[in-house]
Amino acid sequence: MPQSLFKFLAHIIFSTKNRRDLIAPEIEAELYKYIHGIVENNGAKLIIAGGTANHIHLLVSLPRKIDVSELIGDIKRDSSTWIKKQHAKFSEFYWQKGYGAFSIGQSQVETVIRYIKNQKQHHEKQDFKDEFRALLKKYEIDYDERYVWD
Repeated sequence: MPQSLFKFLAHIIFSTKNRRDLIAPEIEAELYKYIHGIVENNGAKLIIAGGTANHIHLLVSLPRKIDVSELIGDIKRDSSTWIKKQHAKFSEFYWQKGYGAFSIGQSQVETVIRYIKNQKQHHEKQDFKDEFRALLKKYEIDYDERYVWD
């Protein structure tokens, strides 16, 4: 086969530090646009972004040569810096140290898009910690509760 073909889709999730409600409605759309630029500058494609006041979900198509942790580090560092520059009330904005990144298949894309679009309604019934624990269980990821939250 003369060419290499590749598609890797990742559902990425992380929260604000201590799950504080710091993603204000008036800045949310601009935050996702800014993150879109960060993702594109890393050679990846942002399919959808969404979340609530204390966490975000990203569905990303990753390029062949990328370190997922570097991409997430760029997203968190650059978007945090950007938010802090928007207004003094965002001066205490920080993302949590960790994240979740889950691979999904092409057949799951529409389901994950709906899931991300419906985050606000979803979290009327379930908080972030319970949601994240459920995803860890679904993807059969062993974890130590002491080190998941910050």
